[in-house]
Amino acid sequence: MKHLFTIFSYLLLLSNPSFADPALRPNVVLLLVDDLGWQDVKCYDVDAPTPIETPNIDALAKKGVLFRQGYSPAPTCAPTRCAIMSGRHPAAAQKTHVVGGNPPTPYNKTAHPVMDPWYSGRMPLSDVTIAEALKANGYVSGHSGKWHMAIDHNAFPQPEDQGFDFTRHDLGESRAMRPHRLTGFATKAKTDHYRLDADGFPKDQMTLDALDFMKANKDKPFFLYYAAWLVHTPIHSRSKALLEKYCKKLGVDYPSDPTGWPLQGQKNPYYCAMVEMLDHYVGQIISYLKQTPDPRRPGHFLISNTYVIFTSDNGGMERVPGEIITDNFPLDKGKINAKEGGVRVPLIITGPTIRPGQESHVMVNGLDFYPTILSWTGTKKPKEQKLDGSDLSELLHKHPRNPDLVKDKDGKPRNSMVWHFPHGVAQQSTIRVDGWKLIKNWMPGRPEHELYQLHGDSAKSSKESGRKELFRRMEAMEKRVDIEEANNLAEKMPEKVEAMSKELFRRLDAMKASYPYFNPHFKRPLPHKEKVCKALEHGREGQKVWAHFEERGSKVVKGQIVYTLNGGEKSEEWYLTPAQVKGDRLVGTLPRGATHYVFNLVDERNFLVSYPDMPDMMSGGNGRGKAKYSVQAFKSD
Repeated sequence: MKHLFTIFSYLLLLSNPSFADPALRPNVVLLLVDDLGWQDVKCYDVDAPTPIETPNIDALAKKGVLFRQGYSPAPTCAPTRCAIMSGRHPAAAQKTHVVGGNPPTPYNKTAHPVMDPWYSGRMPLSDVTIAEALKANGYVSGHSGKWHMAIDHNAFPQPEDQGFDFTRHDLGESRAMRPHRLTGFATKAKTDHYRLDADGFPKDQMTLDALDFMKANKDKPFFLYYAAWLVHTPIHSRSKALLEKYCKKLGVDYPSDPTGWPLQGQKNPYYCAMVEMLDHYVGQIISYLKQTPDPRRPGHFLISNTYVIFTSDNGGMERVPGEIITDNFPLDKGKINAKEGGVRVPLIITGPTIRPGQESHVMVNGLDFYPTILSWTGTKKPKEQKLDGSDLSELLHKHPRNPDLVKDKDGKPRNSMVWHFPHGVAQQSTIRVDGWKLIKNWMPGRPEHELYQLHGDSAKSSKESGRKELFRRMEAMEKRVDIEEANNLAEKMPEKVEAMSKELFRRLDAMKASYPYFNPHFKRPLPHKEKVCKALEHGREGQKVWAHFEERGSKVVKGQIVYTLNGGEKSEEWYLTPAQVKGDRLVGTLPRGATHYVFNLVDERNFLVSYPDMPDMMSGGNGRGKAKYSVQAFKSD
């Protein structure tokens, strides 16, 4: 009876966003893991079971809804984090990859035919984060662990600049072992910074920081953003016992060489130990909620008034140079790729109005967290903040298998999602519609389109109606067809490719997405490469700047001025401003305060020429290379 009263109370709250009883406002805990793959968690086993033990995450899944088709907004870290915290699609926010804030240049000047477009180095300060929205409703917000929503880990803005009342960044157990990963294991000594706990796991300071936040604020409605550094590189285990355990379980010798790992599949004992450590720290967070009385609701524990979201920022990182980390099989590829292994992630949601022991095959996305949290907490949507995700609260509370309960902006059932990753060697834009997925490849030499049927066709049919039609679509979505993305149907189904491609670009253009350019420095043949323009001279009058160029076969059709306000500083950050083509000149206005600038000229074949020429991403800028872009740019003084 008490449980029914609780559900009724929450439904009242959900139906009335102005309802402000502090005793009813639930807590929200977002557990965002770094680089955890879809097949690295025991409860997600399909086909060959994983050797990794995750009892706490498995137990959490039994308390709520496990999503089999949960996705990250991007296949890399920073854009996903920004998208979750702001509710904005990476393409709309111009934040589609890590770092950013550089002039558009190739990753390798001569080896890659395509170069990334400009993308932002940060989440805009004007975005209203979840923490800022909740603050207006009386919530206190805490962050522990990784941030990485700026041009580097320590650059502006930081959590305290975007609504968080509490923030700590300790690397915890993830800090690299010195001098290498077969030395410095944690012990039970009181002086050991990573002293083993009663269960034999190393102390993780970032988890303790999260517990400190909850202890200090348990008498208030709180939002905890627990941003784990695990299971990102460096791949190691401070627990020697765990490393030995997985060597034995995997049937491999205890390593004598700390460098690399050569075995294919989920055969890396360091990584297996890391995932089990992560599971232990997740268990510490959940145990605190289960064991701590709720000061706002006498006779209850915090867990009964807390929604928990557990997920990963992108798919598993399968390998780095010299080391095989894990295997996302049956999904193809992994982090830094928009195929399923890079964007399909573990996702578990529990809470006071969510029935335990459920599974869902409805497509959901990290973009959906923001509007869902607003509903759970009775918080009004900030007027100035656009949200690109969907509210999942009705799906979670009523029927997690029913795809019609997830609505798009027009109030219609959402049946599609878009990803945009014009970066690195991947260079992809993708769309999923019902059980189908289309990949647009921007890189020359690959098929322009790939079409896969991941699951059964769940599109609505005019021949059926009512419950029968709904059950057919639910069963279709749950039917596995080609989640391996092994059977490219693009040549066999050109009409479907055309229709999905049209919708993909309609969506991307509506978000003003930036597209990649051809690289005129590419060492191999590339059509029309020899026809790119040549910049001749430049000049400046006040804030007006211009570049004189000579066309050599391809017409210059547009241009940009890329500028920085802090040239030469550690976190050198670059921005775009438009420029106009006037005859044989590119003309624009340099923003006040700019220290350096570069002209970008784009021709009718989509080749980009920088003036002056910039170093590639391997050589320049923001810690990836030794040279700052400002060294070769024009000075504004």
